[in-house]
Amino acid sequence: MEKYHLEKLAAKPQTAVVPFCGKIEAELAELDDAEAAEMMRAYGLKESGRDRLIQASYRLLGLISFLTCGEPECRAWTIERGMNAQSAAGAIHSDIERGFIKAEVVNWEDLLRAGSFAAARERAQVRLEGKDYVVQDGDVILFRHSG
Repeated sequence: MEKYHLEKLAAKPQTAVVPFCGKIEAELAELDDAEAAEMMRAYGLKESGRDRLIQASYRLLGLISFLTCGEPECRAWTIERGMNAQSAAGAIHSDIERGFIKAEVVNWEDLLRAGSFAAARERAQVRLEGKDYVVQDGDVILFRHSG
């Protein structure tokens, strides 16, 4: 029986190879965030194997996440890559999709740097997008809708 090398396996369509060490991942799971970050730095890891596995799975499944922030919570929503803003609104509720007017959109990193939606608006980082806007991974969206 022919042995597969990781390079050969990774070259197959719709395939991802995500190497990780189970022992290290188990240790990371037991640590608080600060200790886990220090351990990952010591091993030269930028992300945990768990996070890399989730990201690879999303890519293979054609999924992305967008976020909504407001009272009472901030939440991530999983949608298919390539979905437009109006359809993405439907992931939250069909009434928002039906009454879609516009979407206020900012990248999550820009929002964190700005500190608030209002500050991101002042920095001209919030865009007003229509129903055909293709939602990007990491968009933070405030949907304007009737109803």
